[in-house]
Amino acid sequence: MLRTHTCGELRINDINTDVVLCGWVQRVRNKGSVIWVDLRDRYGITQLIFEEGHTEAAILEIANKLGREFVIKASGKVIERLSKNDKIDTGEIEVKVSALEVLNESKTPPFTIENDTDGGDDLRMKYRYLDLRRTNVRENLLLRHRMMQATRAYLDAQKFTEVETPVLIKSTPEGARDFVVPSRMNPGEFYALPQSPQTFKQLLMVSGFDRYFQIVKCFRDEDLRADRQPEFTQIDCEMSFVEREDIISTFEGMVKHLFKTVKGIDITEIDRMSYDDAMKYYGSDKPDTRFDMKFTELNDLAQGKGFNVFDSAELVVGICAKGCSEYTRKQVDALTDFVKRPQVGAKGLVYVKCNADGSFKSSVDKFYSQEDLKAWADAMGAEAGDLLLVLSGDKDHTRKALNELRLHMGSELGLRDKNVYKVLWVLNFPLLEWDEDTQRYHAMHHPFTSPIPEDLQKLESDPGVVKANAYDMVINGVEVGGGSIRIHDKEIQQRMFKQLGFSDEEAKAQFGFLMDAFEYGAPPHGGIAFGFDRLCSLFGGSDSIRDFIAFPKNNAGRDVMIDSPSPIHADQLKELGIDLK
Repeated sequence: MLRTHTCGELRINDINTDVVLCGWVQRVRNKGSVIWVDLRDRYGITQLIFEEGHTEAAILEIANKLGREFVIKASGKVIERLSKNDKIDTGEIEVKVSALEVLNESKTPPFTIENDTDGGDDLRMKYRYLDLRRTNVRENLLLRHRMMQATRAYLDAQKFTEVETPVLIKSTPEGARDFVVPSRMNPGEFYALPQSPQTFKQLLMVSGFDRYFQIVKCFRDEDLRADRQPEFTQIDCEMSFVEREDIISTFEGMVKHLFKTVKGIDITEIDRMSYDDAMKYYGSDKPDTRFDMKFTELNDLAQGKGFNVFDSAELVVGICAKGCSEYTRKQVDALTDFVKRPQVGAKGLVYVKCNADGSFKSSVDKFYSQEDLKAWADAMGAEAGDLLLVLSGDKDHTRKALNELRLHMGSELGLRDKNVYKVLWVLNFPLLEWDEDTQRYHAMHHPFTSPIPEDLQKLESDPGVVKANAYDMVINGVEVGGGSIRIHDKEIQQRMFKQLGFSDEEAKAQFGFLMDAFEYGAPPHGGIAFGFDRLCSLFGGSDSIRDFIAFPKNNAGRDVMIDSPSPIHADQLKELGIDLK
């Protein structure tokens, strides 16, 4: 090894030890007679000291020429630091340098390699290899590493077998758009990159593997945002001879293990909620339950009073913001502007202030008496000092808008603490959802999701009411995992394909290999997949998964560092039989 110690391990009890350190120059402070250099590696920072009269002239000459990000090797003796720095672990010591070697010079970097950098997102992504030198970025990836190791340790202890599945597979019509790969050896034919290993993990259950997992790359050609990348990582799992409770219990255990091992947090309570209740009380299938502020439907109390906006609405629904009755007109107007934003889409907002004296002040006073408004307040569990916020309109649209307002209020009132974690299972999703554009049903999860047993007889007669034997795990309003009990019976799978609009020929062409496998003794099975990038961002307190991916794409799906995607040579296109028009 070129070094005896790292830049993060020397302490006061190492004084008088001869050491050799290697790393990057974080900064140089040259006071003429004294030069201090902060030397950095992935483990920390150690201060080096060079002094006229105590350091050889040749070494001082080299030190005078050091620049930011030079790679150096420094030998010397550990001494006590006169001006100590309690912000770093090595702040009580420094190294008095007796030998110095420049291993590699560096151009001046395009931004400062510090936690509070002066580089914008685009610049840092272009020079991502420099951005990764920053301590906070590196710590994100070390957190990802610890979570990956803890996941493997837990699943291995539960007798799961890690199996790798193919990356070049067959394109299927359900779900998001596929990334496709042309086959040179099979002209005119294409592989697809897997959106998930779904069919392969089911085939592994047919193969008798019993418990499978894989920390696996998946690919979806979707529009991007903070929590989406074209390639992402899943903890993908499947189990045989199980019911829903077995899977829920196993993966509650995994999540508790991750919180305890990685963050030192004991998760003692994991709640459950039906999909219907999640939509009714939170307007979302991934509710943030760190705070209350549940929806209250007011149709019976608010309609029939002459206020046409409410009278013509499919749904009148509100939330109670505790302690907010003193909001000024400007603050209420800001909330109205918020719900009118295109991404929220409400036409307006009705408010009711519950005054300290027991009276009510509302934006619809001329339509509703004090008794009417009191009935609203009672229904919503409001007290003096609270503020009622009410929206109306089409049921689905209004619930979605009120969910956005609820989350906004939660943030405004400091109720969404990133250091508090609430874990929730959402159960009993609809099996199918109707698509107006295509005029047919689509699988809400995927075509292999089993209906709950008591709804199976309704699959043909009333498919819209059939519930899926499915489950999502939600943490702090973020869906981190989802899965289901699978269909393992060929006849039920064929019935499902029919409801999704597949002819027998189409089903055979797309999924014939799975249907054939089911004829050879498929066990009852089910599984779950966790968004590993999302789990990492939650554990790290970030809103973006990009912070926990070593080399992420930007919002246009581009890697600006290597300039990808990019054109390929005409000879390659010709070899693949592709003609670009």
